[in-house]
Amino acid sequence: MSDVDGINARLEALEVRVAYQDQVIEDLNQTVIDQWKKIDALKRQLAELLDRVQEVEDSSAGPRAPEPPPPHY
Repeated sequence: MSDVDGINARLEALEVRVAYQDQVIEDLNQTVIDQWKKIDALKRQLAELLDRVQEVEDSSAGPRAPEPPPPHY
């Protein structure tokens, strides 16, 4: 009878471990999904900012001439 009890105890321990591992995998999966959403939002924000910078550069008065050197004292 002790062999059956030992096997049942080991089987129960394995089932508990699998249940915890399934939960950890689900938690990690949700974390990855959340991070990808944040990354996508940041990519969109970066693209918008780059567009704004480009618009400002395009609307500035022509090509910039180099600044004259400072006067020597």
